[in-house]
Amino acid sequence: MPLPRPAPGTTRWWVIGALGTSLILAVIVWFALASANALRADVTAYKVVSDAQITVSYDVHRPDGAAVRCTVEAQDTRHGRVGVADDDVPSGAKSVNRTVTVRTSARAVVGVVSSCVRVP
Repeated sequence: MPLPRPAPGTTRWWVIGALGTSLILAVIVWFALASANALRADVTAYKVVSDAQITVSYDVHRPDGAAVRCTVEAQDTRHGRVGVADDDVPSGAKSVNRTVTVRTSARAVVGVVSSCVRVP
């Protein structure tokens, strides 16, 4: 038994629907691949050592184990930057735990990783 044909005049909408579905599927696949290969850093702990120093521990997750430079910031109560330190993570394991000491100009209340980028 043959499949029924679409009603006359609806072919254009079937084509638009198929193209739209294909476009949405392509975007979903692109987003999944981009997030799977993303470089990210997660702060695991921070400790205010003194008014002039904070220690930040974080995990770096990199899909290819490439060398990375992460910028770690110390922030005050108003989220102003009171200290910054660059941490060079050598190539190696895909996930690495790092601990960085940041010198501050005022008392910090939180430590964050503001960015991580691959280095050549």
